[in-house]
Amino acid sequence: MPAPQSPVLHDPAGRPAAREGSGPGAPSRDRYDTVIVGGGHNGLVAAAYLARAGQSVLVLERLGAIGGAAVSTRPFAGVDARLSRYSYLVSLLPGAIVRDLGLDFAVRKRTVSSYTPAVRDGRPTGLLVAGDGTRESFAALTGSEREYAAWQRFYAMTGRVAARVFPTLTEPLPTRSALRERIGDADAWRMLFEEPLGVAVEETFADDLVRGVVLTDALIGTFADAHDTSLLQNRCFLYHVIGGGTGDWDVPVGGMGALTDALAGAARAAGAEIRVHHEATRIETDGTTAEVTVRTSDAEHTVAARRVLVNASPRALAALLGDPPPPAAEGAQLKVNMLLTRLPRLRDRTVDPRRAFAGTFHISEGYGQLADAYREASAGRLPAVPPSEIYCHSLTDPSILGPDLAARGYQTLTLFGLHTPARLFTADNDATRAALLTATLAELDAHLEEPITDCLALDERGEPCIEAKTPLDLERDLRLPGGHIFHRDLAFPYAEEGAGRWGVETAHPTVLLCGAGAVRGGGVSGVPGHNAAMAVLEG
Repeated sequence: MPAPQSPVLHDPAGRPAAREGSGPGAPSRDRYDTVIVGGGHNGLVAAAYLARAGQSVLVLERLGAIGGAAVSTRPFAGVDARLSRYSYLVSLLPGAIVRDLGLDFAVRKRTVSSYTPAVRDGRPTGLLVAGDGTRESFAALTGSEREYAAWQRFYAMTGRVAARVFPTLTEPLPTRSALRERIGDADAWRMLFEEPLGVAVEETFADDLVRGVVLTDALIGTFADAHDTSLLQNRCFLYHVIGGGTGDWDVPVGGMGALTDALAGAARAAGAEIRVHHEATRIETDGTTAEVTVRTSDAEHTVAARRVLVNASPRALAALLGDPPPPAAEGAQLKVNMLLTRLPRLRDRTVDPRRAFAGTFHISEGYGQLADAYREASAGRLPAVPPSEIYCHSLTDPSILGPDLAARGYQTLTLFGLHTPARLFTADNDATRAALLTATLAELDAHLEEPITDCLALDERGEPCIEAKTPLDLERDLRLPGGHIFHRDLAFPYAEEGAGRWGVETAHPTVLLCGAGAVRGGGVSGVPGHNAAMAVLEG
């Protein structure tokens, strides 16, 4: 259908009100078909779908800009580098959403999947997973063909699972038995859905480094052991290997903010209204309609709607409704952004740094090292050898750098640390952050010929271009509960008791959850936003 022109909003004095910014204007009407609380990417997906279907839609965003964690910013003073500050790679975003909404958004494939440095027999070496060279790299590292053959079999299995499971994410929730039947592989179902992932990893692979590379996908933003009986690690692993039906993690061209901008443009073009500096403070519902209390800088008012979609955590949803809160969530990661004047030289001279950093660069993520880090953090201590991984956006997409920086060979690095739960930072967040950052960079330096700090660019004040965010920082900046990047522990993508038809339903018929805490949420996917919109349109 043709998209109607976006209406002009006005503040109480009759002046045109910007759709983004700090304008004090109240919404241009007091009743909508749908009000969406939270202007993150999932809320924008839902807004675009519903507005294109002819609904009147209002998006309320507490902050001064939309996007939530899917944003690009210039974090370093006076430096023209626009980094994906929080979320940074794309795998779970269905191509159908991009096509349905006509988004001007693209991703690029990375030429390298991963590089993991190691020391064997006293010499620096590593495992490079990069197309045709992968087999030779396995042989050089392990001295045999066994691990490479096992790798091929294991990821052929996950690829078959991905091809069957990924399309279901934008369909009504299948039952457990229906998803098992759709996968059609009893061994795969057992390894991924029924027994701790550590069992499959240890049965399939013999080399400690290879086992660790496999396990890392089960621990991104997830604090769990390989043999955790809750299968939390399995759930995390599944979402990391099914994206796009292939498991590929791609680079968003222009940075993550390019997706947010495209979604906001699609929503506005279809007629949705987006208001920043508008914080929802309460939702009341009688089961037929709902009313949202909204606070601005100088006033409070209410907006009525047939449906309210909440693009926030389940704990935030409960607080808005006055319901009992769900179990507390806890994030477990360190996020570091850096800008370098050049890539560092590696001790492993067989690999060009441009290859090593083009994919995921694993640091101290051997299987035993991951187990040790988990045990130490569980005991209330920072890991002595903190595991982390790095990737370089600008090698695949230099458009995030200003022309001068790109011409001079500057590069970005994004580091994601594992097994650092929020509880470790509560006594002194600043001091613990500093200690963890120092230890993490020391682990990286162990594989470099020069300290990474020697490669850091300087901002206009002469300060190094590096920033670190702990779970408590993410809770403060984005209201992620406990700093949990998925809002709560991930769930298997099938229906369990109370999940509802689309996995977005709540106990209140007029209120839906469209954020990462929905079933099949987590990551930058747009799936909860799509599914909430479908639930509204069906109802």
